[in-house]
Amino acid sequence: MKLKGIDKIVHFIVYKGTKIEKAFIAMFLIFAICFPFVGVNYDLSEYLPDTAPSREALDVMEKEFGYPGMARIMLEDVTLYEARRIRDQISSVEGVDMVTGADTATDVYMAYPFATEPDALDDYYKDGKVLMDVVFEEGSSEKSTHEALDHIYEIVGDEGYFSGSAVSNKSRQETIVKEVAMAMVIALIIIFSILAFTTTSWFEPVLFIGVMGVAIIINMGSNIVFGRISFFTFATAAILQLAVSMDYSIFLLHTFTAYKQKGMEIHDALEMALKDSASPILASGATTIVGFLAMALMKFSVGKDLGFVLAKGIVISLATVMLLMPALIMRFNEKIEKYAHKSFMPPFGSFADKMYRGRKVIIALSIIIIIPCYVAQDMNVFLYGDEALGEGPGTKVYEQNQIIDEAFGRSNMIIAMVPVGSVVSEKRLTEDLEKFEFVNYAKSLAGELPSGVPQEFLPASLTEKMKTENYSRILISMNTAEESNFAFECSEKLDAKIKEYYPENSHVLGLTPTTIDMKNILNEDYSFVNMLSMLGVILVVAISFQSALVPMLVIIPIEAAILLNMAFPYVTGDTVLFIGYIIVSCLQLGATVDYSILVTSNYLGARKEMQPSDAAKASIEKSALSVLTSGSILTVVGYGLFFISTTRGIAQVGRFVGRGAMMSIILVLTLLPALLALFDKHIARQQQKAKDKREKRRSRRIIMSDGINEKKANRKLKKLRRKKAKEDEAEVDFDETA
Repeated sequence: MKLKGIDKIVHFIVYKGTKIEKAFIAMFLIFAICFPFVGVNYDLSEYLPDTAPSREALDVMEKEFGYPGMARIMLEDVTLYEARRIRDQISSVEGVDMVTGADTATDVYMAYPFATEPDALDDYYKDGKVLMDVVFEEGSSEKSTHEALDHIYEIVGDEGYFSGSAVSNKSRQETIVKEVAMAMVIALIIIFSILAFTTTSWFEPVLFIGVMGVAIIINMGSNIVFGRISFFTFATAAILQLAVSMDYSIFLLHTFTAYKQKGMEIHDALEMALKDSASPILASGATTIVGFLAMALMKFSVGKDLGFVLAKGIVISLATVMLLMPALIMRFNEKIEKYAHKSFMPPFGSFADKMYRGRKVIIALSIIIIIPCYVAQDMNVFLYGDEALGEGPGTKVYEQNQIIDEAFGRSNMIIAMVPVGSVVSEKRLTEDLEKFEFVNYAKSLAGELPSGVPQEFLPASLTEKMKTENYSRILISMNTAEESNFAFECSEKLDAKIKEYYPENSHVLGLTPTTIDMKNILNEDYSFVNMLSMLGVILVVAISFQSALVPMLVIIPIEAAILLNMAFPYVTGDTVLFIGYIIVSCLQLGATVDYSILVTSNYLGARKEMQPSDAAKASIEKSALSVLTSGSILTVVGYGLFFISTTRGIAQVGRFVGRGAMMSIILVLTLLPALLALFDKHIARQQQKAKDKREKRRSRRIIMSDGINEKKANRKLKKLRRKKAKEDEAEVDFDETA
């Protein structure tokens, strides 16, 4: 018999497994080789849109002066003479641009001792402690900067304390790879344990993890097409892909096992499993992909970076499950059977009965809780910048930064670039900037030169550090945190003062101005991205279920879980990294809406043979194992990131993911069946109308193709509809009075 369409594709997958295995082995090897060559970007400011003021300032800085990394170094129990010697050694390190310390008015000119200015001396030398501000030639994440830091560590030894963007960046690069590897190993061990407990063979977890491992390596290696990815993506993409995609392979294998237990031959059972599972697996994958692609439309393009990588990962996971896994099932079927064991999971009939009997209380409690959670999640204290994303308490970088700030106060470095012009204007601006109470110092070429001394008298090697043909550079140290309302106000005052002298073509760059831009852009992104991801998921679900009401019911428990998840920080008094807030909102929707789809599918399937009450119970009983398995994996992976990562932004995303998955499990298995039973009559009516319309279109195409005129066609169409109605009544009994 000649096979057509889906049958032909399925037959090829089942009987040509060896060829498919060879193709995946080749891809695995190629992308495993590519993986180490995928670059990782640790500077989030590069993901700002071109129109952001900080992005424009960054472009000017890179063109005129380069984009410098910065560090603060504190030494204890040293004299000014010893500090001068160490400072000279640091200044001579390759990759160091300039060092400002207690022994000179400015490192660039080495002109007048600070010792003649007691107030200035206190900024750099007190109680036997010396502070130095180091500016590097290249950015904080560049290799040359990190090599320079290594040399400085050797010069200073164990007596020094270090902080600043370059130090944080270097530490982050060194720790993230180790932490991701550790999180992945721990996640795999726990996932194996969960799968061993919820499946019926000791070999099934090996098969699941092996398939997902191939998909992850292909995805991470194929990121070479992007050149480099953000450290945020690097740290989370692989482990999230593992957690989100695992249920595709679980569903396929369970469907195959069910057919095999009916006595079907193994090849036929696998073909039937592929045909039956293709639609729900692809629909589930589509909703997840839509959620991730919504992130890719963020103006702050770290969302684009993560969204594309995760969406690509889901596509690769779907292909791996639908193509490679059948081949591996055929190859290892004997081992699956050999290591079979009884299910350790209890039946869920009693749980389902209790949940349905308590449905009115569940709906009432959900309404009561959701309303205040909606208000609370919007009242969170949000953070936006690199300082919030960086190392948390307990890490060496964090602790040393606290020690330096306690001794000398904060130093939030701002760089102003003003057009080359009047030396007098530049000097007056520098003096006015230093008058602000929150400014530790402001240094410029014009500001430090004695009156009457022309800049031309200074060596070019010195002046080029602070001046180019087009711009002069002013270094400003603010005694503020990098991110706070006060810091934002101070930065805006500096910007206003600079614009007063240079209304055009002046630029301000630093972590605080960059954070202000991130805040403005991310707030714009949130409403747009959240709404787009929701509409995309609703559209996919509406097409799948042929109903306008079902998508709304499917999404209610997930959105309620998201609100509960996001309200927790307000209740506990924690701050929230806003970029994580956006990403997790989209991620939780895309990753856990599968649970709602599964419960709804099982409800509608059971509803063909049962009353709404029994169908609701059956949907819980039939779905509980799959939802608990998949949700537990996502919960474990999320909390694994939270407990292991020392980077606060990544740890917080992990906690949101883990907590969100847990809440989605609870609401999907309790609230959703109650809603489906409550709106059963309306769902049935919509699905019947959709079915009638499909049949009408099909019948009209058949009739018109036979050349019947419209009048006769309509009469024949009515007869067909009456006949079809009788058939439907025999097949499906949707009781309008149920």
